[in-house]
Amino acid sequence: MSSDGHDPTAMTFELLKTAVKDGGARLGRLAFSGRRTVDTPNFFGLTSRGVIPHVTPDNVEKHLHTNGTYMALEDFIERPQQYMTRSPPIYETPSPTKKPLNSFTAMPSSIITVLGSRRLPAVASPMGNTNNGISVFTSTGFQAVSTKEYLNAIQTLNPDIAIPLADLTHKTNAPTSKRALRMAERTDDWIKEWFTELYKNKDSKIATFAPVLPISYSMQWEYLERLSEERESNPSVLAGLAVYDADLIPDVGSQYKNLDSLPRLALTAPSTPHQVLRQISLGMDIFLLPFLSTASDAGIALSFTFPPPASESSDLLPLGIDMSSPTHSISLSPLTLDCTCYACTTHHRAFVQHLLCAREMLGWTLLQIHNHAVLASFFKAIRESLADGTFEEKARQFALRYEPEIPQGLGERPRARGYHFKSEGPNEQKKNKPAWSKFEGEEGEEGEAVRKIEEKVGELRIDESGASGMGSGVDSISETPLVPDENADAKDLEEKGFAETVKEEEKK
Repeated sequence: MSSDGHDPTAMTFELLKTAVKDGGARLGRLAFSGRRTVDTPNFFGLTSRGVIPHVTPDNVEKHLHTNGTYMALEDFIERPQQYMTRSPPIYETPSPTKKPLNSFTAMPSSIITVLGSRRLPAVASPMGNTNNGISVFTSTGFQAVSTKEYLNAIQTLNPDIAIPLADLTHKTNAPTSKRALRMAERTDDWIKEWFTELYKNKDSKIATFAPVLPISYSMQWEYLERLSEERESNPSVLAGLAVYDADLIPDVGSQYKNLDSLPRLALTAPSTPHQVLRQISLGMDIFLLPFLSTASDAGIALSFTFPPPASESSDLLPLGIDMSSPTHSISLSPLTLDCTCYACTTHHRAFVQHLLCAREMLGWTLLQIHNHAVLASFFKAIRESLADGTFEEKARQFALRYEPEIPQGLGERPRARGYHFKSEGPNEQKKNKPAWSKFEGEEGEEGEAVRKIEEKVGELRIDESGASGMGSGVDSISETPLVPDENADAKDLEEKGFAETVKEEEKK
């Protein structure tokens, strides 16, 4: 216990080695009582509504090579308009271990939990933030979360690591100097309130990772000065930094030596392993990687290794393999050679390709398991190169040997859910393909689909309700169902020929 009576956090971080004297890539070890030890550099899994996509919690424990997960409060606090005063279910969850976040999500107790306010990457809010809090994107729309509400949520859910609120725009373009200054001032006010409330609960062992904003150092130096002062006076209060811009690491490390020894969690969302290597060279410790699940959704089996394999060919190697391609339909090879993950040691490419074409969920599950294993091997090799002093040379070889981008993937992705996306306007394409089409003899792809069915079946009958009644065996032949799905609205029905919109004056 410290001299002020405040219990130190259960987290410890030890720097084992730095590549250069001042800053740069480094080796470390992050540990929590009762959790898996994390050797850094490393990565944590990203969740959707508390679950790593496509993988059940028991398989996270058995097959995923991840020691921690990042969760977003906005995933759990939706409030339907008819029940605005109702408390979200996550706050009512019984928790014998005093870890409601783990109990509600069924996340294994050995996994470190990180709780932030927004998803990564987050959806830009049209409402904007205020002096009292931020706007979050829930499954029922945008809603405001005050600093007090967020603090109460953190203390109730009791994650291992908590990221205080930061005034962010979540837009691709850089904020103006006036907006950047406001971001720093608001975040400074909020972190001051955070530390004040944290002192009141002396039994709390939640590790605070304070945000470092994605604005220039000159705009936020006063805020960083406060963090340094808090760290100097009460070392147990500030446990780490949540960095939104890796290029700020050299400035922070050189100006504030007491902050340089803290673990750094990257909220930068790098899109390729090349960007990961660059950020490691700047001194980043723990990563959150959206491209991992994006690749799995696209049917891509990641295939890169560190260092790259030796070859006399000058051709660039792909970072991943499109497993939905028909070229794999008779291949009995593993997803990638020398991979020891569950997917590669138990199944082969032809089976995974079949699952993806049949839209079986197991296909994406196997890819998710494999891709996590590839990233785990990638980071393990990076740590080994940092230990023996060969990191810079191997990183240079990697950049020269692999393509700069991960393949897009030509297969059909899993069904998208509306709360994952932000509408881009009236001309936006729908995320999911229609599950039914117009029953007419019109030209185009829809008409061609109908003609193919008619040729094979000979006759289709449409009952009075608009549902399709087909002859025997037609359900195994139809390529496009003709029945509207549950997401169809009046406009969709009219466009597909199932209904006609009648104006109010015509009814009269």
